[in-house]
Amino acid sequence: MTVATLGQSRDSTEPWLNTPFDVTTILRYNIHEYMNTYSTITHPRAAALDDEDTVHLAELFKALGDPTRLRLIAALAPSEQCVGDLATALAMSESAVSHQLRTLRQLRLVRARKAGRQVYYALDDEHIAELFQRGLDHVRHD
Repeated sequence: MTVATLGQSRDSTEPWLNTPFDVTTILRYNIHEYMNTYSTITHPRAAALDDEDTVHLAELFKALGDPTRLRLIAALAPSEQCVGDLATALAMSESAVSHQLRTLRQLRLVRARKAGRQVYYALDDEHIAELFQRGLDHVRHD
């Protein structure tokens, strides 16, 4: 058994510093106590995904894996646009743009607003723009 003391007490208010203790037991206790108390705080584990969230997240990344859809998201990032303007900007047919927008709407990446005969599309919320921008920053990062 290794017995030690913490040190010499400079005054009588800390007599515990001179108390002998078993170093091995203290270290073992302290490591387990530390791991049980602080390890989840200092090293948080990723939250487990349930099956439904996993499927939705995979669908999101699958949708973002299509270059045409990414071009549509990039075109919609600054402001909402109608299908005709998007088709012109992307040099695509209106039916091809509408088809891709339908997919993006089903995944709640874009939303539609009807104004008379025109339908205007915009990114559904700021999360989509942030996700797109972060991905773009990552790709452009050296």
